[in-house]
Amino acid sequence: MPSPLDAKLSNTLGGRTAGAFERALGLRTVGDLLHHFPRRYARRGELTALDELEVGASVTIVAEVLRTSERRMQQRRGSILEVAISDGRGILTLTFFNQAWRKNELVPGARGIFAGKVGEYRGTRQLAHPDYELFERDPDGRVGASSPAEADAASPDAARWAMQPIPIYPATSTVASWQLQRAIGVVLDTLPPLDDPVPASIRRREQLMDYAKALDAVHRPERDEDHRRARDALRYQEAFVLQTALLRERAKRREHAAAVRTPGRRSAEFHAHLPFELTDDQQRVGAEIEADLASGVPMNRLVQGEVGSGKTLVALRAMLAVADSGGQAALLAPTEVLAAQHLRSIVASLGPDLAAALRPTLLTGGLSTAERRKALLAAAAGSSSIIVGTHALLSDNVTFADLGLVVVDEQHRFGVDQREALRLKGSQAPHVLVLTATPIPRTVAMTVFGDLDVSTITQLPAGRTPITSHVVPLAERPGWLTRAWERIGEELDQGRQAFVVCPAIEPGALDDTGDEVVDDDRAEVSEGDSAQTEAAAARIANVLEVTQLLREGPALHGRRIEALHGRLSSDDKDRIMREFARGAIDVLVATTVVEVGVDVPNASTMVILDADRFGVSQLHQLRGRVGRGGVPGLCLFVTRAPLGTVARERVDAVASTLDGFELAQIDLELRREGDVLGSEQSGGRSSLKLLRVVHDGELIGEARAAAESVLADDPELDAHPALRGALQRRLDETAQTFLAKN
Repeated sequence: MPSPLDAKLSNTLGGRTAGAFERALGLRTVGDLLHHFPRRYARRGELTALDELEVGASVTIVAEVLRTSERRMQQRRGSILEVAISDGRGILTLTFFNQAWRKNELVPGARGIFAGKVGEYRGTRQLAHPDYELFERDPDGRVGASSPAEADAASPDAARWAMQPIPIYPATSTVASWQLQRAIGVVLDTLPPLDDPVPASIRRREQLMDYAKALDAVHRPERDEDHRRARDALRYQEAFVLQTALLRERAKRREHAAAVRTPGRRSAEFHAHLPFELTDDQQRVGAEIEADLASGVPMNRLVQGEVGSGKTLVALRAMLAVADSGGQAALLAPTEVLAAQHLRSIVASLGPDLAAALRPTLLTGGLSTAERRKALLAAAAGSSSIIVGTHALLSDNVTFADLGLVVVDEQHRFGVDQREALRLKGSQAPHVLVLTATPIPRTVAMTVFGDLDVSTITQLPAGRTPITSHVVPLAERPGWLTRAWERIGEELDQGRQAFVVCPAIEPGALDDTGDEVVDDDRAEVSEGDSAQTEAAAARIANVLEVTQLLREGPALHGRRIEALHGRLSSDDKDRIMREFARGAIDVLVATTVVEVGVDVPNASTMVILDADRFGVSQLHQLRGRVGRGGVPGLCLFVTRAPLGTVARERVDAVASTLDGFELAQIDLELRREGDVLGSEQSGGRSSLKLLRVVHDGELIGEARAAAESVLADDPELDAHPALRGALQRRLDETAQTFLAKN
């Protein structure tokens, strides 16, 4: 039986209003509207602090009218109505063109909610043509109490009126908050009874409101306690439904058989010839992976660990176990530089005998036709047990004899569909191992929500030296950039090497458009017209100009300085990286092509220009390219972002700690989780309504335990139709597909 939440809004609100809501906010059904929750609550008796409003911000505020004035326009016909509103301290001007009639309702003393974009005219902040809704008079007949105390002194009814929470909704320029409030009131008044997805026994145990009461209380609270208790219930319900969905999909995956893969002779030979001891974390994580490979159930494990903690070695051990069992492993890397680096590292780690037996093979888009044909044949015939590649591995003409393991390096650089395309190349469900050095928000969210088995490496191998990080704040200290170049020169004098990283290849280009995939959490270009965007692009450091500048400048004159970026041919990129690795290049000026996997132990220094153009994950990854040998690492984050901005906060955060897990938490707090149950990556609008991974980990764990208990007794949810219906509403076809792939 259909739920009342599935009803179209047009049936209740009419086609015109429903159409406006769908165009502005994507709200199509009753459920969509009722789950469009208030972002905060205002009160008639409390005014908004106007002195805290930022120019350019879209605001919804509560204020009181002080005075109105009308004047004729000088350059054209008509008049301007100016209305001064106040919070008792600051003043904001409302400006209306040719709407003098509004002075009849915007009378001094009137209070209401005003919404618009804060502008500035001749040093005075204003809202031009704002939307507004005035409050009705209080029970004593006044327009509004000047304070809660005054209202309370007048009458108890007036006090309640003044302090009753007023929901303020996420709105747009075409749909105002109070329009949403009215529409939701209409829907709630006509809403039939609702079944609760959370079983009654769990609600009693957790002392939660039932679903219908929570929806009413969150939208029409009489007191603050009402909307707080309602949010508790709705937040728990969201966690419970999501956990149930993830656990059901996890159970479905485990119904598929995977080939049993166990270590054998080659794995033993590899371990016997390792020139160092594995860390305790590497041994523990290796044991977890071996247990997965031998279980007969498809592995779906995330290995997260610090830059340089030995994740790739752990993955290589898994590849050897698969090879010992007659299977193949495919390692998917985001760039050609990293894929080639992985291949060289794997060959060196295996040694000549094992490398000859396993025949590690490179498959990238930059190979010649003959090289590509040879690599395709090695993969299809099974003569190569380890195939390392980029997106070229995903091509339809790439086949495998027996794909037993898919390893995805830096998994956040690939979309869901790309990982799935490689997984489907196995004749039997292959095991999947994904690696990340810094858990980005989406990864952290998926981890907390329990969709992946998680292994964590926190220990660094012996011999790794700490990296010193500093911010070079050009907004306050413009002369410090010269000192950064001199600092590189001092390192070169000691026989070391350096990286200089730029966000762009050439002037006017905001991103590197080569084969590297720009990270989803990169800093966004400020909004503005095309001229502002072009001006911003012209100011951004780029590889070509910086390379020339350093060659000609006094600090590094006479040094060998080369450029590396995605537009170079594969041969040129590989040649430059080889020369840098053997010490023939002193300074490498590059884009994020060097973000992951590049291992040059003699590189001690990195200067990241316009560091605020990168995200937390990228900055941490880039920094991990230095300090990999026996020499101390130094990373200088150069930024023009002024103090107090989010961009500067991001750079300062990375410079303050080397702990990637702490940075992941900071990243979450700055950018939220992204779309946890869809293909949208982090930094976009979160699909979570009330849950916040940063704060609700304990609640999510409790909801997971409750969901496990329900599914243990009723795996098909035959006895829980309301929960099954909630899953169907929450997980549309796209999200269902996403869950199945993960």
